[in-house]
Amino acid sequence: MVLATVKRRYVCLIYDAFLLAAILFLAGLVVVALHPGEAGGLPKWLYQVYLFVAAGIYYVWFWRHGGQTLAMKTWRIRLVDTGGARIGLAQAWKRYTLAVLTFGLCFIWALWDREHQFLHDRLAGTRLIMTG
Repeated sequence: MVLATVKRRYVCLIYDAFLLAAILFLAGLVVVALHPGEAGGLPKWLYQVYLFVAAGIYYVWFWRHGGQTLAMKTWRIRLVDTGGARIGLAQAWKRYTLAVLTFGLCFIWALWDREHQFLHDRLAGTRLIMTG
């Protein structure tokens, strides 16, 4: 099991950010189409929770079904547990939530971690490995 390099993971992260922007745009469009107006008339906190869940569904779905988002497939990176197996549903949601909560710090953490793992991967018991 060869771990993905920090550089490769950062580039993949940038690619994934573009895909996430499109997902969030579509999720927002659905709400506004159903109820025109800013944030579809929802309270700001509820709209933010909605977007958090929409993004989470995107990531968790792909991590559970093949272990890769489109960006991860492009950069030949796969998400696995510490034993190299496919991650479970609870573990995928844990990783996603930790990534959101530690955003910024988790990427700096990788520069000093002994295996250069992101903080959310270390805490969730997951690894990003090379596929080819």
